[in-house]
Amino acid sequence: MTDYDEQKQSFEVKGWCRFPFDKALAEWVGGALPHARATMTDPAFASWYRYQDTWFAGVNALPNDGTGAVPGGPPLSGQAVDFIRSALNLPEIGMTLPWDRAQVSVCFPGYPKRMAGESDAVFNFRVKRDAAHVDGLLREGPDRRRRLKEYHAFILGIPMVDFSTDAAPFALWEGSHLIVRNWFRETFSAVPVAQWGEVDITEGYQRIRRHVFDTCRRITLHARPGEVYLAHRHALHGMAPWANTATAGPDGRMIAYFRPAIPDRTLWLNAA
Repeated sequence: MTDYDEQKQSFEVKGWCRFPFDKALAEWVGGALPHARATMTDPAFASWYRYQDTWFAGVNALPNDGTGAVPGGPPLSGQAVDFIRSALNLPEIGMTLPWDRAQVSVCFPGYPKRMAGESDAVFNFRVKRDAAHVDGLLREGPDRRRRLKEYHAFILGIPMVDFSTDAAPFALWEGSHLIVRNWFRETFSAVPVAQWGEVDITEGYQRIRRHVFDTCRRITLHARPGEVYLAHRHALHGMAPWANTATAGPDGRMIAYFRPAIPDRTLWLNAA
């Protein structure tokens, strides 16, 4: 079995795969790192600091264009991008299907410290369950009801600096994407596509998440600069706490995450 076959099998069955060191990706990281660092002191992004400044969420903070290139840097390329174009049947990624502006997610020792006014239940869920979620299901209104509002093609995690394996790693429940996808199909198959975002899925989401916790194996993913991991768009995932033994440099645990939008919602629902 080739590396490509193993990666494809892992992605389809487990909901994630990892790619080894790639020179093209390492060059991209080298060009993007100064821009990622700059976001953390940019007043425009100051509101992204969370949990007593132990997490800089940095959503869409990296100033990359649709090719993935930051000013003065190369377009995003390499094995992982080739895999996305081929195995995920998205040949247009980085071209007519643009990359989104990447999230610059940075964690520091102590994550997550408690936020002011945060309930015990919410804080404990972050500490004990990694704030596990499926992307695109947003809370809305005074009652904070969940609805499907965003349609990401995948999650691509690119470490920007070195840090230890227990420094607030990316957590994922293997096989959860299959359970969640089946639930999505049951929930939306009889609903016109244009009305998907109107459906209150709060209770169903809570039920399916509990089922995943009971039946799926939780893992954490780690990579070094020049390496990358890819997670399925329907996978339940989160961010683990910073362990007492964790180590990192002055940049903390810095990862760039790409989640480009997929325009075809039926493809988002049904594709592997």
